[in-house]
Amino acid sequence: MNLMMLLEMAAQTAPDRLAIGTLADGLTYGRLYELAGGAAAGLRERAVDRVLYTDVSSPALPVALFAASWAGKPFAPVSYRLADDRLRGLVARQAPAIVLHGAGGDARTSGIEGIEHQATAEFVANAGSAEVPEGDWSYDGDDIAVLLHTSGTSGDPKVAVLRQRHLVSYVFGSVEFLGAGEDEATLVSVPPYHIAGMAAILTATYGGRRLVQLPDFEPHEWVRMAREEHITHAMVVPTMLARILEVLAADGKGLPDLRHLAYGGGRMPIPVIEQALAIMPNVNFVNAYGLTETSSSITVLGPDDHREALASDDPNIRGRLGSVGQALPTVELSIRDPLGVPVPVGQRGEVWVRGEQVSGEYGGKSTVDGEGWFPTKDAGRLDEEGYLYLEGRIDDVIIRGGENLSPGEIEDVLLQHEGIRDAVVLGVPDTEWGEVVAAVVVPVAGATIDADDVRAWVTKYLRSSRAPAIVDVRDELPYTDTGKVLRRILKPELIERYTKS
Repeated sequence: MNLMMLLEMAAQTAPDRLAIGTLADGLTYGRLYELAGGAAAGLRERAVDRVLYTDVSSPALPVALFAASWAGKPFAPVSYRLADDRLRGLVARQAPAIVLHGAGGDARTSGIEGIEHQATAEFVANAGSAEVPEGDWSYDGDDIAVLLHTSGTSGDPKVAVLRQRHLVSYVFGSVEFLGAGEDEATLVSVPPYHIAGMAAILTATYGGRRLVQLPDFEPHEWVRMAREEHITHAMVVPTMLARILEVLAADGKGLPDLRHLAYGGGRMPIPVIEQALAIMPNVNFVNAYGLTETSSSITVLGPDDHREALASDDPNIRGRLGSVGQALPTVELSIRDPLGVPVPVGQRGEVWVRGEQVSGEYGGKSTVDGEGWFPTKDAGRLDEEGYLYLEGRIDDVIIRGGENLSPGEIEDVLLQHEGIRDAVVLGVPDTEWGEVVAAVVVPVAGATIDADDVRAWVTKYLRSSRAPAIVDVRDELPYTDTGKVLRRILKPELIERYTKS
C-alpha cells in the first residue's frame, strides 16, 4: 500500500479532472501526478530522511505529501503557529530533514544542524521542470507515511506515526473511487498539520472531488469562497460553524450549492447544530469523530440521524444530536473500565477502537494491545443502538470527595442555559473535597451571568455535587485552531486565581 496508489488511479482514470484549486486555475489530476513525480525525484537527491512542511495550505501541500510517499520519506507537517523556540525544537528532533516553508520562513529554523530549507513556491516550480520518474514507489504498507503532532490540549504534544497501510485503509473504507461528480468541490479550512487536513487531501483525490483550500479561516471569506467556487462539500470545526452561521443569518443569502457539511474536532453545542439545520435545511450534516492516531474518522452521525433527531419528540432520539454517531463499518468500538474490561451498554468508560486504519503508535512505541485494540483516552458511553456519546478526556475526570464527575456531562447542561454561549468545565484542587468543579463560561451577547443561577441550573438537571463551586466568566475561551479548548492553559489560571495558598 502507498498513498501514491490513490493519486495514480485518479490520474490514469480522470487525468483532465480538476484536482485542487479554483475553477480558474486549478491543477488537474494528471498535472498533480507529474508534479509529485518531479518533486519526488528532487527529494531522492537530497540526503534527508524526512520532509517537513511549515507553510499554510496551498497546492504545494498535496504535491509534497504525495512526493514524499513516492520518494519513500515520511511527511511531517508542523504548525507554523508555534513560537520560534518550540518550532525549532520540533524541527531539530527530526533531522536530517528538509523544511518546506513560506516566504521568509527559513529564518525561523535556520542554523539547525542537518536541516535543509526550500520555499514551497520554489519546490513546486522545480517539480514542474523536472523529469517525471517511473512509478517506482514502495508498496510496503509498514513504511511511514505521515508524522503528526497531537493537539496537546491537556499537555505536551506527541508525534503520532501513521503508516501507509493505516491511511490507505481509511480511504478505501470511507470513499468510493471517483464517486464524486465533476461539479463537486470540497472547501477545506483546517490547517495542514491536523489529521483532517491530511484526510481531506487523500479522500478528495480518491473520490475525484476538487479540493479548494482556505489557508486562514475567516467567516466572511469562507462564505465568499463557498459561493464563488460553488462549493458542494465542506468540513469545519464547531467554533467555525458558529461564526459561519452568524454571517449567513446576517445576509440571508445562504449557500445555494452546498450539499454536505461535516463537522468535528470538538464538542458541538446542540443549539448551534439546531440553528444550522434550520438555516440550511437542504444540507446533509455529518458529525465525524476521530483521532490523529486513528487516521481520521471512526464514527459518523449521518444526515438521516440529524433529521430524525431534530424531528423527534423522543428524548433518546432527540439526544442523538449530542452524539458522534455510530462506528464506521471498518472499525469496532468498546467502552472499558480502568482495568480494560468492557462495561455494560450505557455505562461510562474509556473508548477503545480496533481496525486497519488504527495506528496508536508514537515514535516507534505502540499503545495497541495484542488483540489490536487502541485505548483513546476519551471518555464516553454507547447506547443500545451503538451511538457514541463522548464525555471528555479520561484525564479530565474530576474527583470530588471520591466521586468521579464527567466534565462533558456538566458542559452539556451549561450549554442549554439561555445566557451561556460557550462553556468548559475543569477540576480545581480543594483542601476539603480534593477537587471541586470549576466552570468557565462565556455569556451570550448582552447577557449577565449570575453564579448562583448557574449552580441552580446545573443542580436542576444533575445532582448538587456537580454544581460548579467556581464560575469564571470570560469573553472567550482559548481554542486550538482545530476547535479544541486549551484546558492546559485554563487550569493553571484557575488554580492561581481561586485556590488558597
